[in-house]
Amino acid sequence: MTILTLDHVTKSFGSNLVIDDISFQLEEGKIFGLLGQNGAGKTTLMKMILGLLPITKGKILLFDEEVKYGYSPTNRHIGYLPDVPSYYSYMTAYEYLILCGEITGIPKKTLKERAEKYLKLVGLEKNKKKIQQFSRGMKQRLGIAQALIHQPKLLICDEPTSALDPIGRKEILDILKSIKKETTVILSTHILHDAEQICDEVAMLHNGKFVVTGTLSEIMKTHSKQQIRVVFDDEKQAQNFVEKSEMIENVRIQSNILLIEATNIKDMQKQIFTQCTTLHLFPSSIEIVHPSLDEIFLEVSR
Repeated sequence: MTILTLDHVTKSFGSNLVIDDISFQLEEGKIFGLLGQNGAGKTTLMKMILGLLPITKGKILLFDEEVKYGYSPTNRHIGYLPDVPSYYSYMTAYEYLILCGEITGIPKKTLKERAEKYLKLVGLEKNKKKIQQFSRGMKQRLGIAQALIHQPKLLICDEPTSALDPIGRKEILDILKSIKKETTVILSTHILHDAEQICDEVAMLHNGKFVVTGTLSEIMKTHSKQQIRVVFDDEKQAQNFVEKSEMIENVRIQSNILLIEATNIKDMQKQIFTQCTTLHLFPSSIEIVHPSLDEIFLEVSR
């Protein structure tokens, strides 16, 4: 079922075009990566989905209900974690979740159960400290619990891992992965490696447009150059291979490592094996290389 529809959405600030005629549909049960460099317009797009910014042109639908600027009833379906969440620092995590639940009108008995459930989900169920004593990672995890307290159909996370260390990033990604069956997730990030870890689909935002969209496997297949990495024991062997190779235009040499582009991987492997046998060269490894999202993004955004 389609949960979110962007229909020719455009956003300008004066003469500055930030979002340029984007159309897109997001299905339920996905973790969707909204990717792009800082300043690409990711936060602007999310704020329009939340009804916090007016749309210049087009429309946004959540379950076929149009998002309205200002007070939007569609927000009852959305949980939101901003990039820098704010708290009442004198409260404990439990007290804060109870307050958030009361604001949204959750019955007391249900609210207590939910607060305990989501504190356990984010690993804060036994923490009695005041929020002012929390680390950045703990605050981000509490922010996820807060965004889930009313059990939304869509969770929007704006750069939730950007200021965290590797352990903190993994904790956040593991939590988002674990709630996939409960809610659809939009993960905004400029850390493309994070998207590779958990996202089912991604869209790369550049110059106001989605320059790439699809599942990771589709994107890798469509946009990536196929390469084979050949590693020799020393640079002399690599040079010998290149000097006598008929594949010279497709080869890049980095010390003792060769990167060879190929339109047909199997045929290229045969040529490499044949040439190595002929030259009596014995590579320490030959492997197919799959480029990262970072490399694909750099390629399509040039």
